[in-house]
Amino acid sequence: MDRGMELMGCICRIKNCAIELLEMEDDLVIGMDDDARDLFWSELRLKTTFLYIDLSRVISSSESDERREALTLLTNKLFYFLEELTDAVTSGSVSFSKLCYGDAAQAVREVVAFLAPPQ
Repeated sequence: MDRGMELMGCICRIKNCAIELLEMEDDLVIGMDDDARDLFWSELRLKTTFLYIDLSRVISSSESDERREALTLLTNKLFYFLEELTDAVTSGSVSFSKLCYGDAAQAVREVVAFLAPPQ
């Protein structure tokens, strides 16, 4: 497979996953029962896995050391906040989950903005 097409596919999946993550905010409602919390947690873990794989490919194929380092820092920040969100959802605290979700959402936006082609 053409390396450029593979990277375009990775970036497309990252953006789609980011959109889906940003749409999950409405699922953090007061009174989330155990089944809803488990479903949210499962979706979050699945999206995190896809992001990890695709971002690893994009980072490893970066031609510039500066770009690779910058994307690595943003990605590490994103996964830190996603892990915090996972812990918050598992704890069942809606207010803590919403706080962690805000941090994760901002990190997702930063990664997507970094991956956007220069204009």
